[in-house]
Amino acid sequence: MNLMYQSTRNQDNKVTASQAVLQGLSPDGGLYVPETIPVLTKTMAELSSMNYREVAYEVMKHFLTDYTQEELKDCIEKAYDSKFDTPEIAPLKKVGEAYYLELFHGATIAFKDMALSILPHLLTKAAKKNNVKEEIVILTATSGDTGKAALAGFADVEGTKIIVFYPKDGVSSVQEKQMVTQKGDNTSVIGIKGNFDDAQTGVKNIFNNKELAERMKKAGYRFSSANSINIGRLVPQIVYYVYSYADLYRKKQVEQGEKINVVVPTGNFGNILAAYYAKHMGVPINKLICASNENKVLFDFFATGIYDKNREFILTTSPSMDILVSSNLERLIYHIADGDVKKTEELMHSLSTKGSYEITEGMKKNLEGFIGGWASTEETKTSIKKVYSEHGYVLDTHTAVAASVYDNYVKQTEDRTKTVIVSTASPYKFAENVLEAVGVKPIPKEDYDQAKALNQVSGVEIPGAVNDLFEAPVLHNSVCESGKMQEMVENNLKII
Repeated sequence: MNLMYQSTRNQDNKVTASQAVLQGLSPDGGLYVPETIPVLTKTMAELSSMNYREVAYEVMKHFLTDYTQEELKDCIEKAYDSKFDTPEIAPLKKVGEAYYLELFHGATIAFKDMALSILPHLLTKAAKKNNVKEEIVILTATSGDTGKAALAGFADVEGTKIIVFYPKDGVSSVQEKQMVTQKGDNTSVIGIKGNFDDAQTGVKNIFNNKELAERMKKAGYRFSSANSINIGRLVPQIVYYVYSYADLYRKKQVEQGEKINVVVPTGNFGNILAAYYAKHMGVPINKLICASNENKVLFDFFATGIYDKNREFILTTSPSMDILVSSNLERLIYHIADGDVKKTEELMHSLSTKGSYEITEGMKKNLEGFIGGWASTEETKTSIKKVYSEHGYVLDTHTAVAASVYDNYVKQTEDRTKTVIVSTASPYKFAENVLEAVGVKPIPKEDYDQAKALNQVSGVEIPGAVNDLFEAPVLHNSVCESGKMQEMVENNLKII
């Protein structure tokens, strides 16, 4: 039996997994969700004896049911290979009382590699499976990490082009360098004068432009997405929550059925939503702790049931979380509304017209298990220093938000449940902020000198992805107003 996917806004819009991967966004503007969340068929004892690739297959086969076993295993083998600098792919390290799930061992040293290493393979197989003749144009907005990981994944992949928009002054210098030096004849990177929400809204508007879609088709193109709105991004993220629990079980750190808490630094809500799906698949997770920075729209939502983006946008030291419109929250809204597509559509319409919405009392009850927390830039800095001073372990600025929220949660609740903190990026991606937090003075001005200083402090080898940057020439230097994004796409594709 194939697991079908439907739009969060229209239950009659049903597609297969490969069609959902191909389309990215539903034609009605909704996001694709599985009709049911499948349950794991292997025991934790069985999963604990498997490597990452084997666990990936056991999870993804339940969601991507119209891919053959051979197709899915081929995608997994090509994705989780020597691009990762550790055989575990996603190692779990105990630091103090918490376990840090390191998701930054891929080619771009951020957690987006975990899904974007496999998405190009899922997408090209989906195109063949559905007899798609047009060239696929991947259109993506990034707050820093998705862009580079998507560019690296799709560079020179036959039958695809990729266009990435990023906020020109809203990413770290290393994040920007990673994108603008990207090789590949099919890659384009464009900075916009605006923030991530402007970029994300612009991309959604382009996707929803039916007239443009017709012109694209005539020119031999079709759009798809590498953002976490694509179910092909979300499903691979479920894997590492299953794998991390199996790892704890293998190491005898948890007993059969023992529940854990998970803390996730959160921006667009995809990463923590994957943990929610893992929980519903049968992973014994108790609390899902959603960690925000000063753009604490999600914290306020979990506290009040009101989502309100009408507030100041704050640039912080954790730029990948500088987001006021968390796109993947729509999927959670659908689930806590018990699959009520009309209610979901009504709330999303309110968000687009008024910038806010309020969920019902029944939906609030269905949020049980979620906890919101937030950390200021100063608290984030303190958290980096504390973990380094006490344990010699260096956090990046996003993981430090989660660590700070975790510490505050334990102080407030005295809940000592074993906890996995999701570590989403290498500290080398934000070296200047990390060096400042651990007290290095003076901080070198040049990026490479900062990386060398961090190497001396941490004892962790400079990742190849960082080393390669400093020799690479800038290949992309386009910048536009946020209102000109569609025009840039049309020029890029030479669509008249």
